Amino acid sequence: MPQPNGSISFILNDREIALSDIAPTTTLLDYLRLERRLTGTKEGCAEGDCGACTVLVGRMVGGRLVYESVNACIRFLGSLQATHVVTVEHLAGQDGTLHPVQQAMVDFHGSQCGFCTPGFVMSLYGLWLGNDNPDRADIEKALQGNLCRCTGYEPIVRAAEAAAKARPSDIFDPITREREVITRRLAALAPVETVTVRQAEQCLIVPADGDGLAKALAENPSATVVAGSTDVGLWVTKQMRAINPVIFINGIAELQQIEENDAGLTIGAGVSYTMAFDALSRTLPGLGALINRIGGEQVRNMGTIGGNIANGSPIGDSPPPLIVLGATVTLRSTAGRRTLPLESFFIAYGKQDRKPGEFVENIFVPRLPTGDFFAAYKISKRRDEDISALLGAFRLSVENGTVQTARIAFGGMAATPKRATHVEAALIGKPWNEETVRAAQVAFETDYQPLTDWRATSDYRMLAAKNLLMRFFLESGGEPAQLVRYAAGER
Repeated sequence: MPQPNGSISFILNDREIALSDIAPTTTLLDYLRLERRLTGTKEGCAEGDCGACTVLVGRMVGGRLVYESVNACIRFLGSLQATHVVTVEHLAGQDGTLHPVQQAMVDFHGSQCGFCTPGFVMSLYGLWLGNDNPDRADIEKALQGNLCRCTGYEPIVRAAEAAAKARPSDIFDPITREREVITRRLAALAPVETVTVRQAEQCLIVPADGDGLAKALAENPSATVVAGSTDVGLWVTKQMRAINPVIFINGIAELQQIEENDAGLTIGAGVSYTMAFDALSRTLPGLGALINRIGGEQVRNMGTIGGNIANGSPIGDSPPPLIVLGATVTLRSTAGRRTLPLESFFIAYGKQDRKPGEFVENIFVPRLPTGDFFAAYKISKRRDEDISALLGAFRLSVENGTVQTARIAFGGMAATPKRATHVEAALIGKPWNEETVRAAQVAFETDYQPLTDWRATSDYRMLAAKNLLMRFFLESGGEPAQLVRYAAGER
């Protein structure tokens, strides 16, 4: 039966929950610990960085029940309609027998102080559910969003390798045993119309489809639209910002579709980085490698490409490469749709070409022409799970040794993601050689005047940008880039 307006309904472990009196900024972490007393989920950073609060959230994707690790500290209750939330308390058998992932952590001494351990267990449980034979790279990727201060990661990796050998057919597992039942229960909770929950002056809205979203935005043009909450969550937990009213869109199926044809990829605004990974890494390997460095696994499971664009951050990781690829963005409202080049969407710091009532519906990424060189480079203090100091994207076509076309864009170098038009002009029509590159490097100083902040100084950003152009040249010519890697901030 569809749920009536006024309540958010989901399954928590094995119990169905309906909440009709919640604030739009109530986090899943606070609800678990304060209301349900499920204290295995810990608060460490309250910004989706340490992974101590990791839980699994199951949701229907394309008719299939998928479980993903998420950060409960920045996941709002309003985003949980028709999902299955699984906490560490649900893993052991009714007789107290530990799940293989838990037992392996004991056997291989994967815990010392224990504070971070439940989060590690849940991340490894998510990997265990979805990958029967993970290699070391798979395990390390699954643990990118979990930080441990005392144990070191080697015992935890060994525990993951051991746990992978025990499969669901041989043991108790709450999700494997109940998957068909859970699928039916979630289908019954899926809304067929917009859900609205009010608490005093606060309001959260969960549209059932794109038409419902357009209508909700027309009626509430100043509302905060939340997809993955990987950024908005910090507005609440760190900045204490008021974001009322809030429209949660992560359950809208039509925004989570990826369509591929000969022209390119159309990516729905609600597609997460994890969902987009296979399609992007297959058609654009450079983008696949970049996605693996955006946050940790939990952030990639929650964060969306459309949200990264709509937010308009000058250090968002996806806009620079999408700009050089010639991507377009389609905006939708009750008045209809309009499509514009992605680079035109960003007007100034904090300002995008989005009219009241409009939302980002999808992004179209043209297929890279045969023979074009393309690369994207992320520079950050930590290699994994860190915000970029700058990110450069490059695309060139070369014919008979001469540059025919050039598109270069950077994030972190200006108030918006921005093309390096003077550098491009310095390359086009010139031989693709080191002399041309060194001459073009000077043009970066015309295109950008980067600021100094705690992530990097202005001088460092400028030097790194110049070195990335040289790296791109060396790599596009088949030469190794060791000489520029250190100067560009890579380790």
